[in-house]
Amino acid sequence: MPSTQSDGITEGGLARPLFHLAWPIVVTQLLQVAYNVADAFWLGRYSADAVGAISLSFPIIFLLIAFGGGFSVAGSTLVAQYMGADSDGSAGKVAGQTLGFVVAVGALLSVVGYYGAGPMLSVFPSDDTTAEQVVPLAEQYMKIFFLGLPLMFGFRAFSALLRGYGDTRTPMRVMAVSVALNVVLDPILVFGVGPFDEMGIEGAAWATLVARAVAGLVGVAILFGTDMGPDVHLGHLAPDFEYIRDIVRIGTPSAFEQSAGALAMVTLTVMIVTFEPAVIAAYGLGNRLISLVFLPAVGLGRATNTMVGQNLGAGNPKRAEQAVRLAATVGASVMFVLAVLAALFPEPIVSVFMATGTDAARETVEYASEYLRIRTVEFAFIGVFQVLVGAYRGAGNTKTALAFSMITLWFVRVPVVYLLAFRTALGPTGIWVGVAVGHVVGAIAAALWFTRGTWKRAVIDDGSVGASVEADAAVSED
Repeated sequence: MPSTQSDGITEGGLARPLFHLAWPIVVTQLLQVAYNVADAFWLGRYSADAVGAISLSFPIIFLLIAFGGGFSVAGSTLVAQYMGADSDGSAGKVAGQTLGFVVAVGALLSVVGYYGAGPMLSVFPSDDTTAEQVVPLAEQYMKIFFLGLPLMFGFRAFSALLRGYGDTRTPMRVMAVSVALNVVLDPILVFGVGPFDEMGIEGAAWATLVARAVAGLVGVAILFGTDMGPDVHLGHLAPDFEYIRDIVRIGTPSAFEQSAGALAMVTLTVMIVTFEPAVIAAYGLGNRLISLVFLPAVGLGRATNTMVGQNLGAGNPKRAEQAVRLAATVGASVMFVLAVLAALFPEPIVSVFMATGTDAARETVEYASEYLRIRTVEFAFIGVFQVLVGAYRGAGNTKTALAFSMITLWFVRVPVVYLLAFRTALGPTGIWVGVAVGHVVGAIAAALWFTRGTWKRAVIDDGSVGASVEADAAVSED
């Protein structure tokens, strides 16, 4: 039998294992967002330019870290399917291969990010104020942030591998320690406390780097030094190209999917920086708040990834489909409730994260409140979208997940934002509306594809690597 971490995932009722997988993921993602919220909170009290710099740098940072995250998804999928197939040995081997590969990718991107921060920021058009005040601060933040990418990628791999194994609580605990460290360090380094000089935005970057490095080191220590998670040994880090080929095959579409999302964000930022600084700051602040609201959907989506992966590995596609339907229903319901609350009280929510002592700050709060209110239209749809994309990833069908992300972002969101913001009189309001439309269309398209049933395939065969087999003989070919 698989490890006790898998108990209940492949047999018995669905609600209990789905909830037990999802809630720690929600908390972990909440803690992940807390990094950015803590930075925004303290920098919002430091200077408006610092908040603008964070808004400007975030899409580029996300672009680089998203690419490595795609390969972590491959590891999670393979570990889940091997656990479902009662092959803990293969799960340990693929976990070691994933960790080594992802950390190597992180080291490469660390060099690219550190030396390319300035040139990458130059793609954003800017007025004199932005160029002289905001861009240099963004470059300072990015250079420090990118130094920590290898260990950050190590934690992302650790978290994904344990999620595929069926343990979502251990990554949550590690993240809690890391975030607590970041929250303590942020005000000390930003404003200067005791022996520490005032460092401003560089202080926020160093606080995040140290906290994330601790998470990465602790995660690796748990994988190799305890019996938590797959049975990983140091020898599993030696490159095995048969396993790496499967990681690349499954992970590359996911890497492109996440990178496409980041590129869409960069493209939107290129358009948004042509507006006044208050709009730029509101966009960044609004995105951080909405990322908090979307946490239940993200948690259910990643829990669905594990449920689908282990059940397909166990040869039970019907149970996998039932888990997806349950998760989508719960996700849409929870997100609808959150949409009502956000639509009713947008300004009080935004004001928590932005001091309103100046005209510029009050204007930022006004724009961000409008942004939050408009985006509530898509909340229920994002609940469905995250679950369905999680199901496709859990099945190893990452090309399908890539396709729907491209539809959502590049075929709908980016062009609609451009048309409404620059070709109509809506201005900033056009940005908010255009951003919201993407997930509505993407969720409808993903749901229609789900009904075909052609996604229910495992990517392992009797514990061996490199084979793609039907998990259900009744499923028709594409």
